[in-house]
Amino acid sequence: MASIRDICLRVVNRRIHKTAKSVGERFINNSLTSCVTENTVIGDDVSFNGMRIIGHGQVTIGSRFHCGEGCYIITDNHDYDQGRELPYDHERYISKEIVIEDNVWLGINVIILPGSYIEEGAIIQAGSVVAERVPKCAIVGGHPAKVFKYRNMAHYEELNNKKAYLINKR
Repeated sequence: MASIRDICLRVVNRRIHKTAKSVGERFINNSLTSCVTENTVIGDDVSFNGMRIIGHGQVTIGSRFHCGEGCYIITDNHDYDQGRELPYDHERYISKEIVIEDNVWLGINVIILPGSYIEEGAIIQAGSVVAERVPKCAIVGGHPAKVFKYRNMAHYEELNNKKAYLINKR
């Protein structure tokens, strides 16, 4: 017999599949708080553990993406320069696309801000705020997130060429 949590997770997962523009194969969501928008494209073998995607901008998440709990992808900012009110116009938004390439891993409580681009193989440290481009295989952290190290590129390319991927199992 399924637990109440399992039943609720199935409901959330159906909502994600119904709402997203597309969802790849073997998508796994392990959180009751995960949500996406109609402008979300999700690759294969993606694992959410509490991902909230907010805004009207396009979000593309590549294959073999994994996130920890409490992560946010935010595609909209209030218009504070051209609005009719202060501190910002509550009716006008500026939406920007966010792209996350393949094999990206977000730690717990990561925030991705509008216009960010995270290249293949990057790792984002827990609690970081990404506000710009993250290079391939970079390990970044902080507010705003800055590169402090790179993955072993030869090892990464060897595993990638062998297609030695962590595949979601159902």
